[in-house]
Amino acid sequence: MISVEQLTVEFGGSPLFDEISFLINAKDKIALVGKNGAGKTTLLRIFAQKQTPTIGKVITPKDLTIGYLPQHMIHSQETTVMQEAEKAFEHITDLQNEIENMNIELAERTDYESNDYNELIDRLSRANEHLQIIGNGNFQGEIEKTLIGLGFERTDFDRQCDQFSGGWRMRIELAKILLQQPDVLLLDEPTNHLDIVSIEWLENFLINYNGALLLVSHDKAFIDAVTTRTIEISLGKIYDYNVNYSRYLELRKERHEQQIRAYENQQKLIQETEDFISRFRYQATKAVQVQSRIKQLEKIVRLEVDLEDNSRLSLKFPPSPRSGSIPLEIEHLSKAYGDHLVLNNVEFMIHRGEKVAFVGKNGEGKTTLVKCIMNEIEFAGKLKLGHNVKIGYFAQNQASLLDETRTVFETIDYVAVGDIRTKIRDILGAFMFGGEASDKKVKVLSGGERSRLAMIRLLLEPVNLLILDEPTNHLDMRSKDVLKAAIKDFDGTVILVSHDREFLNGLVTKVYEFGNKKVREHLGGIYEFLQYKKMDNLRELEDANPSKSNTDSKDKQYSDNKLSYEARKEIARKKRKAEKDVEEAERAIALLEKHIAEMETELQDEKKAADNEFLMVYQNNQRSLEQKMYEWEILCEALKEFDFE
Repeated sequence: MISVEQLTVEFGGSPLFDEISFLINAKDKIALVGKNGAGKTTLLRIFAQKQTPTIGKVITPKDLTIGYLPQHMIHSQETTVMQEAEKAFEHITDLQNEIENMNIELAERTDYESNDYNELIDRLSRANEHLQIIGNGNFQGEIEKTLIGLGFERTDFDRQCDQFSGGWRMRIELAKILLQQPDVLLLDEPTNHLDIVSIEWLENFLINYNGALLLVSHDKAFIDAVTTRTIEISLGKIYDYNVNYSRYLELRKERHEQQIRAYENQQKLIQETEDFISRFRYQATKAVQVQSRIKQLEKIVRLEVDLEDNSRLSLKFPPSPRSGSIPLEIEHLSKAYGDHLVLNNVEFMIHRGEKVAFVGKNGEGKTTLVKCIMNEIEFAGKLKLGHNVKIGYFAQNQASLLDETRTVFETIDYVAVGDIRTKIRDILGAFMFGGEASDKKVKVLSGGERSRLAMIRLLLEPVNLLILDEPTNHLDMRSKDVLKAAIKDFDGTVILVSHDREFLNGLVTKVYEFGNKKVREHLGGIYEFLQYKKMDNLRELEDANPSKSNTDSKDKQYSDNKLSYEARKEIARKKRKAEKDVEEAERAIALLEKHIAEMETELQDEKKAADNEFLMVYQNNQRSLEQKMYEWEILCEALKEFDFE
């Protein structure tokens, strides 16, 4: 279906791909794997016709349809969620409008015997046949089913897209692509912004998908479930295996071992032959044998062992200073944004040395609780950090907060203090930023490279409580394995906020489930938790609208026909308060954006750009803006609850 022929891509004279060739068949489900920077995203962009190769070509059928989900995109700002999703069916609505216009024209015309009239009837007949083929049913139901599967609620459908965070807007784009049912799906890290429930929904969708799939993902469990073929990109070449990812790892190891054995045997034979020729070259009695061996040597096809990209992240957290036996204790903690309650009466404690996971659907309060622990936001109740607790925090958006104008070395040198500054080069080398890579500007780094750079901050001083919020986003699988091993060896306490089941498996011994404003403790690992949920509660999540019962009860509670005058008055008061909270947040956001814009203008001045104090104020303003945007989203959610009429 798609033929890749002698494809070469070069950057700065260095080949990213070197004359690679392969074929994608109609129903292939392919995992595209390789280290960060190997060229996975570049290959998807070439298939999507967003980039052209240096040499070679990609041959596709003329009528082939392709759906492409990149890692980063510009999202629509002026449409609702439903309107944006409906764009997936523009070809149907356009055809329906064309048919309607032709029917109107037929009704108005009276030249029944003319050629034009007969041609119009033919066009109308062909259009109706085409409409029947591509589907003339009610696609509204398909849109709702897909949006809800990806975590949206029906109350979200009429909200403006620009009211959602980047991750949720990525889900809208994913919904559009899935609804289009293209012949080929190109998905670049589709699970980065999905919770576990939505990942399971997407898994089932892709398993049953009839088209071809080319998938880049660092979620091993996800690609194992979805794909049946693995193409590895390594050092400019590809290695094609007609198996899933786990089996590919086994076969790759076997192939490499076989190559080494065959190479060693051939080298032994060559050495023995050359020794014989050298020993008897000038003996007349051995002339025939010598010539025979020379010819034999010339005919040998020299074997080569495939080069392996063995550069990898080398990560080890420093020994942690000893903390108290209970690093974190929470009692009766509640957090609300305006009248919107996010967490209610949360209670639990974490013991020294425990490694625990925070899981749950997006928006259930995981990051909010982390912000409470970090003392970034106010809350009600008690949150106590134990004796001598030192926190190392990796935020979900840590990589995006890096200054793009600095080099890799400057980024670390700026925050390092004391003796650690003499070890910066060593640390960067351990994170695969050795040599010239340390002089790269942050703005040219891939998502995985930025995450690695942000992770280095955790190594600058010893800590005993690690809080990692989605640390594996944008890390390749080998780097994730190294990070997982480092966390296993870490002798302190760890809180992991993650949707990556494979990463959490074997790493955590306790799971805290966030939902319904509560936090529930589950003993055991992530798969024990998932198994338990499937047996007891996940059936409810398979409902077309998991929160329908909540919505129905809310509508019933707020129904004007069943509320007293005093109750309606109280609701109106709360709604005004929620509207005021949103307006105040918007004013604060506008003011921060103005300050940041003014500071960015000042940063054009070299003196200002070198002023560390000024840069710290600038970064603090950026962090304040991000926090205020997060609060604004929560407040908008709270206000939405009053739109029940």
